[in-house]
Amino acid sequence: MSKMIWVLIELENGQPVRSSLEVLGKAAKLGRAEAIVLGAAATEVAPTLGEYGAEKVYVHAEATYDNYLTLPAVEALSNLLQQHQPALLLLATTYELRDIAARLMVRNNLGLITDATDLTFDGESVQVTVPWGGENVVTATHPHGGTGIVLVRPKAFSLERYEGRQAEIETLNVSFSTQAQAIKVLDTVEVASEGPALEDANVVVSGGRGLGKAENYRLVEELASALGGAPGATRAIVDAGWLPYSYQVGQTGKTVKPTLYIACGISGAIQHLAGMKGSKYIVAINKDEHAPILQIADLGVVGDALTILPTLIEEIKKRKA
Repeated sequence: MSKMIWVLIELENGQPVRSSLEVLGKAAKLGRAEAIVLGAAATEVAPTLGEYGAEKVYVHAEATYDNYLTLPAVEALSNLLQQHQPALLLLATTYELRDIAARLMVRNNLGLITDATDLTFDGESVQVTVPWGGENVVTATHPHGGTGIVLVRPKAFSLERYEGRQAEIETLNVSFSTQAQAIKVLDTVEVASEGPALEDANVVVSGGRGLGKAENYRLVEELASALGGAPGATRAIVDAGWLPYSYQVGQTGKTVKPTLYIACGISGAIQHLAGMKGSKYIVAINKDEHAPILQIADLGVVGDALTILPTLIEEIKKRKA
């Protein structure tokens, strides 16, 4: 009998977030994938989830989930987990889902594994691959049985499609306690940005300490713009205050899997590689011929990024014209 694996689908602007759909596809490979979708748009979203691997979808179309932070979802999920006791509850690692996972763990005394990059089953035991300390990878498991919770790193899995699959839909009847409506969402502020989101871009151009100073980062932005991509950064220059943390690629930043990743003045510390080594093609520009980034690059250019980038940008613009 297939193991029952649940995935909580996060919604954004009434649509399922891609990272949740990636996790759902992985769940379908591991066993019987069942999705939970909560929020005002849940009824519209639910029928589409079969195409991403769900065999069953639990639906509660209620605006309370959108208007009150975290706690309504925790209350509804706690009741469902007690009733059905799936083998696993998988969630993508986002701010909201991470908060939900932590609260579910404490409220229901469940095991929680974070930062997963892969999952398999060895008999009844789940084996979860987790990067550890930047240089090591360990296998974690839930030793005491019961439902295990796993938070999955974004971009750990590709988006799978199951054409023609139609999921069974069950509508939930949930009532909320007063405590579940204690944290109200008063306002949502969207940060304006140009170009594709870093996590979704097909081309990512990142800069590191080799750029010398913050003013030179504009070359990274110009190259990314010329290629229709997104600019990224290492932790070193983010910590130095050059850029907001939303630009950071790496183990403690964002994980990207673009078709093309261009590393400019980046040495290639293991923490940075953890966030971009899944890129299809990697181009590295570094004046140190022994820089670790050159060992994993498909194309390495030994030279000063401040000299090479202006010429590269000019050539790309010329060819596009």
